[in-house]
Amino acid sequence: MRVPAAGGTPQVVTTMESRPGGIGPRWPEVLPGGRAILYVSGGTAGAFSDDSNIVVQSLKTGERKTLIQGGTSPHYLYTGDLVYAQGGRLLAVPFDLQRLEITGTAAPVLEDVWQGAAGYSAFGLSHNGSLAYVNGGLRGVGQRSRSKFVWVERKGIEQPILAPAHNYVMPRISPDGQHVAAGIEEGDNQIWLYDLRRENLSRLTLEGTGNIEPVWTPDGKRVVFKGAGNRLFWQPADGSADPEALTSSELAGENIPSSWTPDGQVLAFVEFNPNTGYDIYTLPFKDGKAQPFVRTSLKGKAPNFSPDGHFIAYVSDESGRWEIYVRPYPGPGGKWQISTEGGVEPAWNPKGRELFYRSGNKMMAVELNTQGTFSAGKPKMLFQGPYVPSPRSFQDYDVSPDGQHFLMLKPDETQLSQFELRVVLNWAQEVTRRVPTGK
Repeated sequence: MRVPAAGGTPQVVTTMESRPGGIGPRWPEVLPGGRAILYVSGGTAGAFSDDSNIVVQSLKTGERKTLIQGGTSPHYLYTGDLVYAQGGRLLAVPFDLQRLEITGTAAPVLEDVWQGAAGYSAFGLSHNGSLAYVNGGLRGVGQRSRSKFVWVERKGIEQPILAPAHNYVMPRISPDGQHVAAGIEEGDNQIWLYDLRRENLSRLTLEGTGNIEPVWTPDGKRVVFKGAGNRLFWQPADGSADPEALTSSELAGENIPSSWTPDGQVLAFVEFNPNTGYDIYTLPFKDGKAQPFVRTSLKGKAPNFSPDGHFIAYVSDESGRWEIYVRPYPGPGGKWQISTEGGVEPAWNPKGRELFYRSGNKMMAVELNTQGTFSAGKPKMLFQGPYVPSPRSFQDYDVSPDGQHFLMLKPDETQLSQFELRVVLNWAQEVTRRVPTGK
């Protein structure tokens, strides 16, 4: 969208593609003169988006055309070249700014540039032709570095866990407290299980790609996850059977599983709707028909059933920033704001009557009365630290069955030391030397 610098009503410039699993227009750049923009279109959610396209569009007529297939993160360089990312490297191709056309052949100009989810590539160009970038190449989907599991007590005392470092996503402790299910967003993205007693990491999902975001069933026998086509699947935790689909293609915009009722009969999940944003649904297993729970023009995320199944905590931006709310389930009833200074990643104490959430690098706790008239106490900080934040508002941590320990993700310092922010002055001269001159 675009809006006058002095303020005003935003105007739509492009719209999202409607195909299942697709992601919308992103990484826009206004070309010199202000009459057209470059942006990335298409691609698949949860991928490096080398299957996306670089598009140019006139801001006056709305006419658009694809310039490059299989590229992302485009930037215009004053030398008359278009610089873009592909597969963890940068390429440049001659570009006619007046005709808005490619006029030559692309050539590689830099290797080992950090590239992550949705085709984001960590580089920038100045108007005088200098370059800033982060090294690393393809670093796995999720735009994060590797992390380690750690236990953190309520007072902030930390204890390491011997699991190897990976790009973990949404770690979830099994109901018996013996295993951790987590997505590993590396390569083809799969669900792995870590045995806390045997200190052993093993792969659960074996078919397809993009199997991430696990949730245990209350009996600990199955793991629900997002898989092919962004649909929901579940699979026995012992790997004794293949995954089974839980949602149909009609609900495949972007399904993210989140929480079960304690009896295992209803699953809360989030679906992306291009018209309303992220909506919260519940899926009763008696009929398999998803029902909307929070569906407005505002975003609702991370639904989490209370231990007694009578309430759902979730995240919403209805106040203008992310805050934690609680509603009775299945309703009707009121709505209570729990956080006071922003909050994401809600999680109930398995023992009940307490809700945790994160505010910046702080772990917060709120005492709740869910018996009779609902009431909430004043949020208090338990601990704070440099633990990996969630890019999704869903919790990237979990609470032990006794409610006394938190399974957190901590950045792998050995890998972080390998990344550098590099600046190359007058880099445009190198591009001119490497790229064949266009006609």
